[in-house]
Amino acid sequence: MRHAVSTAPLDAFGYTDPLGRVELREALARYLTRARGLRTRADNIVVCSGAAEGLRLVATALVETGVREVAVEEFGLPAQRGTLTRAGLATPAIALDAGGADISALDGSPNLGAVLLTPSHQFPLGVALHPDRRAAVVDWARRRGAIIIEDDHDGEFRYDRTPVGALQGLGPRHVIYMGTASKSLAPGLRVGWLVVPDHMVEVVVRQKGETEENVGFVNQLAMAEFIDSGAYDRHIRTMRSQYRRRREQLIEAITQRTPGSPDVAIVGLPAGLHVLLTRPGRLVSADAGRPAWKRLAVEPLDLFRHPCSTSDLDGVVVGFASPSPSAWPGALDALVGLLQ
Repeated sequence: MRHAVSTAPLDAFGYTDPLGRVELREALARYLTRARGLRTRADNIVVCSGAAEGLRLVATALVETGVREVAVEEFGLPAQRGTLTRAGLATPAIALDAGGADISALDGSPNLGAVLLTPSHQFPLGVALHPDRRAAVVDWARRRGAIIIEDDHDGEFRYDRTPVGALQGLGPRHVIYMGTASKSLAPGLRVGWLVVPDHMVEVVVRQKGETEENVGFVNQLAMAEFIDSGAYDRHIRTMRSQYRRRREQLIEAITQRTPGSPDVAIVGLPAGLHVLLTRPGRLVSADAGRPAWKRLAVEPLDLFRHPCSTSDLDGVVVGFASPSPSAWPGALDALVGLLQ
């Protein structure tokens, strides 16, 4: 940030390009192409104040282009459904299984103009979209002239293999990619980005209005420097190693120290910053309302369930990234104690 302020060009202190600072957009284009397999240029990137603002821009842009329905996964962030609904969009649910979203269901909904997916690591179930389904949803979008909204919230954090490339690389004309620094750095920075097809860039940017605040130029220039210097890659590698270790410790503690709860299952591939713990009978979700659970910020799966979901899956979502290194052992002991 000191470097960004001391070297900022004079025009950075004025009203910024609604797309965002070109330095950051060019840095992101290089990084996303190399690290996430995107096919993009700086002119396709729109800098926004986190993924929440990015989805709002996309939702209102879709309405302007005539879209009335956006399918969503049957488990997901209620805030995202709320953003789409407030824009005037219907949000029918798509079922999920071990292969991710049931893409075949999209053909049964003739009014769909878009679908919101978390293909690299579904939140909160933790599965990845099967390769056949990745190809199928891009084919669906091409046939229908539809848009896929790809939420790549934690796609960089895969622990058992090289991270799966972004879906956008398969169909850049039909995918709007949403990325954010919230998981890799901190949500308080309010730095996010959209990668938008050529024909949608103008309409997405138009949703910002003429006087809408953008991400501060200091954060934008600092992020560009962080990426181009290689420090961001080093940071991701460091955090990936730390989060892998925490996830392994969490699983080991649950499997070895809760022999009286053999019905507790750990769901999700080794990726991301959370795990899903399930067991039958809706016992875990009932437990999650107790004060002891709330102190750990453990969330019941019901919180993320679409009102039209027919799934009987139940459990709690456990995030393991937030505790400080000194607080992590105590938080892990408290979780295991509650499970016992």
